[in-house]
Amino acid sequence: MRSLSRLLFAAACLFCLPHLASAHEIKAGDLDIQHPWTRATAQGAPNGAGFMVIVNKAHEADKLIAVSTPVAASAELHTHIQEGEVMRMRPVDGIDVPAMGQAVLKPGSFHIMLMGLKEPLVKDTKIPMTLTFQKAGKIEITMFVSSAGAIEMDHDTMGHNMPNHDMSKMQH
Repeated sequence: MRSLSRLLFAAACLFCLPHLASAHEIKAGDLDIQHPWTRATAQGAPNGAGFMVIVNKAHEADKLIAVSTPVAASAELHTHIQEGEVMRMRPVDGIDVPAMGQAVLKPGSFHIMLMGLKEPLVKDTKIPMTLTFQKAGKIEITMFVSSAGAIEMDHDTMGHNMPNHDMSKMQH
């Protein structure tokens, strides 16, 4: 009986592997939102930032024009620009997603500013977010929270090491 239990457990794990591998990719029509993530913040930190890759498989361009999340008072699309010797963040009215191409939101480039955080962003939790595209409309996603100061998403933050995907650890 014990070997049957082990066999069933192994089969269940194999069945779940494809889901876990793609658990951090959201497909919505011709758009794939890949690896949406943010950084953990310190207690009292007023702002955070969100990152992802948006792949457009359509033969016409789209544009990310708005973002929202219940964990912040507001969310805006931003980029970094160099003014003389200083890099500064500036809001943008949208982020183009070229036809048969991609838009990369990453530290030091295009990103989502989460302003007026209602509570700290805690590593290994998730936050809900709505992306609004000019053509594709609204797409609901989940951003995973990586470690503070991360320059890319922690590999263990993709939900794989979150014990039983504990819903009590999710941000609201």
